Amino acid sequence: MILGIILISAFLFVLGYLFYARYLEKALRIDMSEQTPAHTMRDGVDYDPAPRMVLFGHHFSAIAGSGPIVGPIVAGLAFGWGPALLWILVGCILLGAPHDFSCLIASVRNKGKSLGEIAKHFLGGFAYKVFLWFLFVVMIYVLSVFVDLTASTFVPPTKESSLQGGMVATSSLIYIFLAVGFGYILRHFKVSAGKLSWIFVPLIFISIWVSSYIPLTPELVSKLGFNPHILWISVLLIYCAFASILPVWILLQPRDYLSAFLLYACLLIGFIGILFSGFIGDISIQYPIFLGFNSPELGPLFPVLFVTIACGAISGFHSLVATGTTSKQLDKMADARPVGYGAMLLEGILGVLALSTVMVCAKNPGVAPTIVFAEGIGNFISVLGLNPTFVSAFALLAVSTFLLTTLDAGTRLTRFVFQEIFGLSNNLRVRVFSSIIVVLIPALAIFCNTSDQPFWQAIWPAFGATNQLLAAFAAFFVYLWKRQMGKPTLFISVPMIVMFIITISAMIDQVYRGMIAEKPNYLVSAVLICILCMTAAILFDAIRKVFQDLKQRNNK
Repeated sequence: MILGIILISAFLFVLGYLFYARYLEKALRIDMSEQTPAHTMRDGVDYDPAPRMVLFGHHFSAIAGSGPIVGPIVAGLAFGWGPALLWILVGCILLGAPHDFSCLIASVRNKGKSLGEIAKHFLGGFAYKVFLWFLFVVMIYVLSVFVDLTASTFVPPTKESSLQGGMVATSSLIYIFLAVGFGYILRHFKVSAGKLSWIFVPLIFISIWVSSYIPLTPELVSKLGFNPHILWISVLLIYCAFASILPVWILLQPRDYLSAFLLYACLLIGFIGILFSGFIGDISIQYPIFLGFNSPELGPLFPVLFVTIACGAISGFHSLVATGTTSKQLDKMADARPVGYGAMLLEGILGVLALSTVMVCAKNPGVAPTIVFAEGIGNFISVLGLNPTFVSAFALLAVSTFLLTTLDAGTRLTRFVFQEIFGLSNNLRVRVFSSIIVVLIPALAIFCNTSDQPFWQAIWPAFGATNQLLAAFAAFFVYLWKRQMGKPTLFISVPMIVMFIITISAMIDQVYRGMIAEKPNYLVSAVLICILCMTAAILFDAIRKVFQDLKQRNNK
C-alpha cells in the first residue's frame, strides 16, 4: 500500500514535468539561445555559471531544508496522512513548481535581480521599503527556525538518539571540509564534477562510518563544560556568517551539490526499504488516513494544514533562492526547467516519503519530526538486515545537511536584503558587518526563548504562514511582470490568489488563537499583526500604481 502511494505520486510528478512544465516554457516564452546573467554579468563571486547537475544540487538542497520533512510529518500526525498527501501532490504540481520556475525566469530576464529588486519596479518608494522589511522578517524567521532545528539533530531530545546525534555532528563537520575540497579542486584543477563525484560522494558515506567511532554526543560536549544546544547554535551561526561572505564556488555550490547526493541516497534507501518491506517485512499502514477537521494542538484543518506543510507544497523562500542565487548561476536557458520546476517535484517526493514514516506509526510518537523521519527510514531498511541505528544516523545527517544548505543560502540572501534596505555597497567590509548583524538576530531570538516548547516548534505555524505569504507576493510580482508584457498570466495568478487567501486566513487565525491561549504569545501575535499591516500597505500601493499606469496609457 505504501509502495503504491509513492509510485502513484511519482507518476503524477512525472506527468507534471513532461506536460505542465512544457506548457510553462511556452507561456514564459523561453528562448534556449538566450544568454544568462551568469555569463553576461559574471564576477566570480555571485554571478558564476554552474554545470546543470551542480546547480540542480545547489537549488534543490537550498530550497528543501527540513520543510518537506517537518511540515508533512507535523500535519500528517495532526490531521491524518490523507489530507497532507493531497495538498503535497496538488500544491507541488500546480502551485509550488510553477511559482519557482516563474520566479527563476523573471529574475534571469531581469539581469539576475532579486525578488526585492523586481518588486521595486511595481512599488512606490515607501511600499518598496516596507516590502524589503517584510522580506527581512521572513528571512529571520527562516534562519531562526532552521538553526534551532539543525541544532536539534545534533542534540536529540531522547537519550536513545544521543549516539545518532553525535554521529551527525561529527560527520557534518567532516562534510564541510569535503565540500571545500570539492569546490577548490573543481575550480582550480578543471576536473569535471562527475569525475569528482566518484571520489567525494563515497567519502561522505565513509565520514558517517568514521563518526560512529568519534561521535560528538551531547554527553561529551557537556563534559567539556558547554551547553550542547547553545554551543551548536553558536557554531552554526558562525558557520553561516562565513558561508554568507565566501564566493559561491568554494562552499555554496559544492556543499549543495554534494548534499543532493545525500538526499538521492535517502530517497533510494527509503524506496528500497518500502519495496522490500512489502514482500519480506511486516510494515504496513497503521496511522489513520484522516483524524478530523480540527486538531487540538494546531487548530482547524483550513487553513492550518496548508501553512504547516509549507515548503512541502509551495514556499516563498524558494522565490528568494531562485532570484537570489540560482538565477545568477544558471548556465543556459535549457537548464531552467529541470532546475526551476524539477527540483520542486523532487522536494514533493521527499514530502511523500516523510509522510510514509507517519503512516507506519501506531500512534502519535510525540517526538521531533526529524526523529520520526530518521527512525522511520531505519525501520524501513531494517528488513534487509542493515543496522537501523546506522541508517537512522544517515537519515538524520541528510536532514541536517538539507538544513545547513538552507541556512548558508538563507544567510547570504538575508544579507542581500539587509544591504538593500540600508543602501549599502557590496565590498568585503560591508559583507562582514551585514553578515554579523544577520546572524545575531536569530541568536538573540533563540537564546531569549522562554517558552516550554523548542523555539522552532513555538513559531513554526507563524513561520509557515509568513513563508507562504511571501510565495503569494512573489507570484503577485511575476503576475504584474507578465501582465506588463501582455502575456498569459493564469498559470501564476491562480496560485497567487489561492495563497493570499490561505495565508491571510492563517495569520488572522493564529493572532486570535495566540491572544486567547492559556499562555498568550504576544510577541508572535504582534509580529503577525505587523506583517498583515505590511501586506495591506504593499498590496494597496502596487494596485494603486497599476491603475495609475493604466490611466496614463488610456490618456495617451
